[in-house]
Amino acid sequence: MNRRDFIQLTSVGASAWLLPGMAAGGRVIDTEALLDPGLDLTIKKRLADAGLNAAKAKGATYADVRIGRYLNQFVTTREDKVQSIVNLESFGVGVRVLVNGCWGFASLGDAHTEAQVAETAEMAVAVAKANIALLDEPVQLAPQKGFGEVHYQTPFTKNLFEIPIKEKVDLLLSVNGAAMTNGANFVNSVLFMVNEQKYFASTDGSYIDQDIHRIWPTFTVTGIDRTTGQFQTRNSLGTAKAMGYEYLQTAPSDRITGRPTTLFNTYYDMLDDATLAARQVKEKVKAKSVEAGKYDLVLDPSHLRLTIHESVGHATELDRVLGYEANLAGTSFATMDKWKSKTFKYGSQQVNIFADKIQPGSMGAVGWDDEGVKTKKWDLIKDGILVNYQAIRDQVHMLGETESHGCCYADSWNAVQFQRMANVSLAPGTQPLSVDELIKDVKKGIYIIGYGSYSIDQQRYNFQFGGQLFYEIKNGEIAGMLKDVAYQSNTQEFWNSCVKVSDQRDYRVEGSFFDGKGQPPQLSCVSHGSATARFNGVNVINTARKV
Repeated sequence: MNRRDFIQLTSVGASAWLLPGMAAGGRVIDTEALLDPGLDLTIKKRLADAGLNAAKAKGATYADVRIGRYLNQFVTTREDKVQSIVNLESFGVGVRVLVNGCWGFASLGDAHTEAQVAETAEMAVAVAKANIALLDEPVQLAPQKGFGEVHYQTPFTKNLFEIPIKEKVDLLLSVNGAAMTNGANFVNSVLFMVNEQKYFASTDGSYIDQDIHRIWPTFTVTGIDRTTGQFQTRNSLGTAKAMGYEYLQTAPSDRITGRPTTLFNTYYDMLDDATLAARQVKEKVKAKSVEAGKYDLVLDPSHLRLTIHESVGHATELDRVLGYEANLAGTSFATMDKWKSKTFKYGSQQVNIFADKIQPGSMGAVGWDDEGVKTKKWDLIKDGILVNYQAIRDQVHMLGETESHGCCYADSWNAVQFQRMANVSLAPGTQPLSVDELIKDVKKGIYIIGYGSYSIDQQRYNFQFGGQLFYEIKNGEIAGMLKDVAYQSNTQEFWNSCVKVSDQRDYRVEGSFFDGKGQPPQLSCVSHGSATARFNGVNVINTARKV
C-alpha cells in the first residue's frame, strides 16, 4: 500500500500516515498481529552484531544499528458512523557509521537476515566514504559508555492493542452521540495508538531494547448558528500521552473543577469533555467578539504548551541556532553570543524552563535516545537567563561539554537520527499560588484554554497564537466568554511579561505526536509541562473576518 492509498482511507485520519514510523510506509495487518511480539532479542542482537562487525571491517571507527518495528492503530468516526479502522506495521533496519570523521547512513526494509544487515552496513560505509569529499571538518563525537544489554518499557496497565476494537468504537460513537445530543451540528473523533519497538546497538557496547506505547484521543465539535451562518469549533482538551489505555479510565478525583470548563490531570474523560464542548460551541457562536488592545493574559497549560513549543522548544535546538537546520520551521534568534554573555534575558525572573526526556507520561519519555545516550533533565532558561541548548553527541563540544543531552531521535528505521526537541517545560512557581489567586487582581484580562492556530517567523521570534476557549476577566472575576481572540508578541517581550506562575498543584503535561523537523520531514513525539501562568500587557487582536 503506498502513501496515497493510505491517505485516501479517510479524510479525518489523513494525517495519520505522519505518525512516527510511517515515514517508511507501512503494510496493513490484522488487529491480532498488533500483539505479535516480533523478533526475539537474541535474533535482534545477532542481526545487530552482523551490521556492527561488517561496518568495522570496512573501516568504520564507530557504528550503530537500529532495528525498528512500528505498530500503529487508528480508529476514526464521524457522528454515528465509523469512517476507518486501520492497523499498520513497518519494520526495518538503519545503520549509521563514522568513517574518517564523516557520517554515512543506509537502511533496508524487512531485513531479517544477518547478510542483509551486513550489506546495509557496508552500504553505509560506502556512503560515508563518498561524503568525505564534501567534509569541511571532521565530526567530533562525544564519548559514550556502553550499557550492555538493557531494556526500557513505557509504564502502562492496559495494553492499547489488547482492548477490543468494539470497545474503542463504542467509546468514540458515545462521544459523538453525547456531543450531538448536547447541540453539536458536527463531530468527528479519533483514537491514535502507537507502539514503537526499537532495538539499538553500537560499537560502544550498548544493546538497548525499548518498548514505547503512546495514545492520543481527540475530537472536533462544530456548532452552527443557522440564522447567521456563523460557526465555531472546539477541539478536545485531552492530550497525547505515553501511557496505555488506562489514560481513558478516569476517576472523579482527576477532574479539575472550579474553572470555566472542566480540565483533566493524569487521565482523561473524553465523554465528559465532548459533552462540555458541544455546549461551549453554542455559547462560543453567541459570545462577544473581543476588542483589540492590551490585556493581562492568564494561560492554561493546555494552551501554553504550543507557545512553549514554538518560542522556546524550537528556538533552543542547537542545530537551528547554528543554522544547520532551516528546512522546516527556520533557524533561531537565540544565537550563541546571547548564551555566551550569560546575561541574556530570555524572560522574567519567574521563567524557569527545562528540557528532559524522563517526565512520566510525557511523549518524549524514553530510557535512552537513538544514539544510546541515557536520557536526563537539564536547564535551558534559569531565572529568565538563557543558560543552555538542546544538543547531541556531535554538537556538545561546541558548548564546552563532553556529554550528550540525550535528545537524538529518528522517526523510523529508514530515517537518520538527528537532534530533536526534548520535552521542554515551564517550571511551576515555588510559592503557593492557585489559579484563582492568579486571576483575582487582574483588572482587564483574558483567560485562555486550549491551543489553536498560530504563526511564528523563521527565527522563532515574532508570533501570533490563538486558542480554544477565551474568557474575559474583569476586576478579578470571570465575566463571560469571548471569541475571535489571538495575541501577538515576540519571544523575548512575551516571556519577560510573565509575572506569576501557579504552583506544582496546577502543573500538567501536554503532548503531541506531530513535532516536524528536517528535510525530508521527520516527526517526533514531545510534551510540554507547565502550571497556569500570567503575562501582563500583551497585545490582543480581533481575528474575525469583517464582511
